[in-house]
Amino acid sequence: MQVHKSKTLKLSECVLTIGALDGLHIGHQTLVKQARKQAVELGVPLVVYTFDPPPKVFFQHVKLLTSLPEKLAMLEKLGVDHVVVAQFNADYISQGVERFLQELINLNPVEIFEGHDFRFGRGREGDVNTLRKYFEVFILDPVLCSAGKTISSTRIRELFLKGEVDEANRLLGWNHLKPIVQQNEKRLVTNTLKSGGRYK
Repeated sequence: MQVHKSKTLKLSECVLTIGALDGLHIGHQTLVKQARKQAVELGVPLVVYTFDPPPKVFFQHVKLLTSLPEKLAMLEKLGVDHVVVAQFNADYISQGVERFLQELINLNPVEIFEGHDFRFGRGREGDVNTLRKYFEVFILDPVLCSAGKTISSTRIRELFLKGEVDEANRLLGWNHLKPIVQQNEKRLVTNTLKSGGRYK
């Protein structure tokens, strides 16, 4: 799997999914797996475009569920070919919809897989309908738990705050995948993002 800074990757074609993916919970995993299945069928690479830190962590200072090294390690296990990591800061959030769309155009996605509530651009002015003006977009229905509730990062954080750790971990669904991240792995990720090289 190769990791790239935003605005550095150009491809002739790919299948793409975009999102904060904080926690990489069962809903996120379902989205990535569906995108991966389609990428394999089409014979093109799978690209995940994500943010560090996740927007809610940046704006609302909520609990971070997955560090960047953990997220990258899990995405690799899910069969992702390329990950674009956008540094979510004041400069990044000032960009408009057009600038973000141009970056996506450089990736040449033949299909984009998204959650129903995806928003992007300054002031969250872009959404899946905006994407559909330029790309073929498939929307994944919300993934529900056994109680019929939507699995989301927000809900998982609430469960942790209530002390319902087992239920939170069950919705995360990746305990068996979660790597033990050492300091050298963190340095590797940092160096990889600086160089646009390969993360293993």
